[in-house]
Amino acid sequence: MAGIAWELGVLRGLQDADPDLAGRVISADLIVGTSAGSAVAAQITSGVPLADLYTRQLDEACAEIEVELDMDALIARFTAAIAGAASREEAQRAIGAMALDTQTVTEPVRRAAVAARVPVPAWPDRQVLLVAVDARTGETMVFTKDSAVPLVDAVAASCALPAIWPPATIGGRRYIDGGVRSITNADLAAGSDAVLVIVPSVTDQPNPFSRLDEETRQLEPAAVLAVDADAASVAAFGTNPLSPATRGPAARAGREVGRARAAEVAAFWPS
Repeated sequence: MAGIAWELGVLRGLQDADPDLAGRVISADLIVGTSAGSAVAAQITSGVPLADLYTRQLDEACAEIEVELDMDALIARFTAAIAGAASREEAQRAIGAMALDTQTVTEPVRRAAVAARVPVPAWPDRQVLLVAVDARTGETMVFTKDSAVPLVDAVAASCALPAIWPPATIGGRRYIDGGVRSITNADLAAGSDAVLVIVPSVTDQPNPFSRLDEETRQLEPAAVLAVDADAASVAAFGTNPLSPATRGPAARAGREVGRARAAEVAAFWPS
């Protein structure tokens, strides 16, 4: 919840500073969405004005599900699950097993909440990649408009935070959050000239699922700029960033970050 609101806030802040810049960013040749970013990718390519998408984050009434979360404890569970894994795929499979063994709300209930986030349920005629992980095999899955999968299902899979939300069933396979592979998955933008990464976390703090430095090296010679969370944003996320109550504070904090970083993004992003 906080991540979706914050990312939309960053884009709205860019729009405040330079409407043309925000339009150019949203019109990027390729958009990669992971977890919260998958919902944002579906929203900003829907044709709904950015100002409207942002305003929705300030509305206290929503279809989202309130859930208890101790983020530190969850990260500790993830870290313990992947301890000793010999490969990324093995680590992803271990977390998938944990997700499959955890009781959560039902898939239909969760899918309804995700569907409410997607203003247009059809895939856009754009190059959009939504990342998820097969819970049983640990394989990475990148959904696109050519995957013959409904957009809402792809978003639900990419947002299926293990041990919190149910793995999403698509074609008889169960999928979990693409953030299990990487919270950014920026390497999927390989071949691009410039890559702007909007990530609702602090990139210089330890995180077992943060691989942006590695991905940046893989993207060479492309230029890479990350817009990440500042201290005020982290405070707005609170101790439970999945709570719908974080939407307003996170959106406003993201908007301030967007305004503050707009000149830097304008100098970086191709015209």
